[in-house]
Amino acid sequence: MPEPRLRAMRAFTKSALRTSPVAPPTDRRPAATPATSAPERPGGSVVTAALYADGRRVSTPASLAETFRQLRETRGGMAWIGLHHPTSTELHALAEEFDLHPLAVEDALEAHQRPKAERYGETLFVVLRAARYLDASEEVDFGELHVFVGPDFVITVRHGAAPDLSAVRRRMEAAPELLSHGPEAVLYAILDAVVDGYSPVLAGVENDIDEIESQVFGNAPDVSRRIYELSREVVEFQRATRPLAKILGALSGGFEKYGIDEELRRYLRDVADHAVHVTEQVDGFKQALSEILTVNATLVSQQQNAEMKALAEAGHAQNEEIKKISAWAAILFAPTLVGTIYGMNFAHMPELDWVWGYPFALALMAIVCVSLYGVFKRRDWL
Repeated sequence: MPEPRLRAMRAFTKSALRTSPVAPPTDRRPAATPATSAPERPGGSVVTAALYADGRRVSTPASLAETFRQLRETRGGMAWIGLHHPTSTELHALAEEFDLHPLAVEDALEAHQRPKAERYGETLFVVLRAARYLDASEEVDFGELHVFVGPDFVITVRHGAAPDLSAVRRRMEAAPELLSHGPEAVLYAILDAVVDGYSPVLAGVENDIDEIESQVFGNAPDVSRRIYELSREVVEFQRATRPLAKILGALSGGFEKYGIDEELRRYLRDVADHAVHVTEQVDGFKQALSEILTVNATLVSQQQNAEMKALAEAGHAQNEEIKKISAWAAILFAPTLVGTIYGMNFAHMPELDWVWGYPFALALMAIVCVSLYGVFKRRDWL
């Protein structure tokens, strides 16, 4: 990570340049030849390109090439260029005009970067992760914002719907005394917008957690999946917010060294306080979801145990019934067997002509049935 000096926005020295003689704008940088082929805003990814002087908008160029030209011709001017999913041609035109580092340009093109702040010469490169809450799907949508901050320019490269930088621009244009502090003031306004944009997301996630708690104790069938999905969003939220404290702390570390204006110091400290509050809330959400997941697992386990117990009891009851049925079937089978044998009517059966044959057969049936009944009774089959 860069030193605090590199993170503390070297561009703040521009406030001193405003009170000292300024070199002719034509000596500031050479003209960029690729800029002449930069696409027009209506057909490209340039959302807004504006030129400011003393905190007020002085022109709205129709193309990047016109922006470059007017900036070279304006003493003490600042260009604020907003891009949304830019093409490689557009970014490389900006890179050549403003001397942007190839690594930073590559990051801005590919996106999927973690929040960070890096210094490349006179340019500070900041990556931020913005977020917005989608009420319809109850999901958190994350966007990525890359900010290039130089002595006389601010370039924002947005990937995703969040944040709404047009609102930041309107806010800054409504406060020219703040915008007159230059690119550093724009950066802090962007940081403030990103951090403030987390508030409705926090409210939405907190509401989701409350709903999940009700679903957990209401035995909702799909609550486990919702806990898992929300936990993933909270982890992504942590990745977006945790680096902010380090970034803002590094910027704050250069206040005294570079004589940063007190108003901007207060501005950054306020953003830092909000960032800490957001981080603490997100960490609390992670802990709450972890506890909810544990409770849900316990309740699911208890429910499964109860179901297994009910199944075991039902199986035991079935076994008892089967044992009773089997016992009575065996008892009834004995007289049936005896009667079947004596019912075969063979000619040579000694009991057929016996006077006591019939009573003997009945007595045999009774003895066998009573004996079986006693055996099954002792074994608790009956």
